[in-house]
Amino acid sequence: MNTILRRVSIAGLAVMTSLSAANAFAYGAGDWFTHFGIAKVSPQDDNGHFDGLDMDVDVEDKTGFAFTFGYRFLDKWGVELLAAEPFEHDINLNGDKLASTKHLPPTLTLQYYPLGGTQARVQPYIGAGVNYTHFSDEDLDVGSLDLDDSWGAAGQLGVDLLIDDHWSLNAAAWYLDIDSDATATVGGQDYDTTVHIDPWVIMGGIGFRF
Repeated sequence: MNTILRRVSIAGLAVMTSLSAANAFAYGAGDWFTHFGIAKVSPQDDNGHFDGLDMDVDVEDKTGFAFTFGYRFLDKWGVELLAAEPFEHDINLNGDKLASTKHLPPTLTLQYYPLGGTQARVQPYIGAGVNYTHFSDEDLDVGSLDLDDSWGAAGQLGVDLLIDDHWSLNAAAWYLDIDSDATATVGGQDYDTTVHIDPWVIMGGIGFRF
């Protein structure tokens, strides 16, 4: 009888330990988290045209370090802020690299996790929110360039592949509505246009849950 009780006790302890580990593994309400890795900013084609200069604007891709910081206030709902080092983009005018600019695109999204609160190792999510883009260090070889800061909508898709209680692999993509009023000053005369950047931001990296 003692042997049977001992075996039952050991089995019960094993089940309890397994359940406890599974519950700790579940991502959900109250979690603070961060993602960090490499992001590629890919603007759309045909970004604008300076009519007075008869010049097409083409903003080139750029890759750099990016990170996010977020909070899950419910099992299936959270918020996340995207930040990065300044991205410096070359700007082609009629195919020639004549300009450049740096920008910071902080983006805040409200996220939905369909498998939040479960022990699923694959945690997809979708988000929507707002983007603010600050331009700086504009340069134009044949004059001067000014790009106004931009506010716009943002959409997001992502997935966490959970490794353990704290670490995960992450892949995410954002679509950002970035439209900037631009002024090129050449020969003392101003030329205005709207530059439609509207990039996809693709990021791959590591996640950590606090």
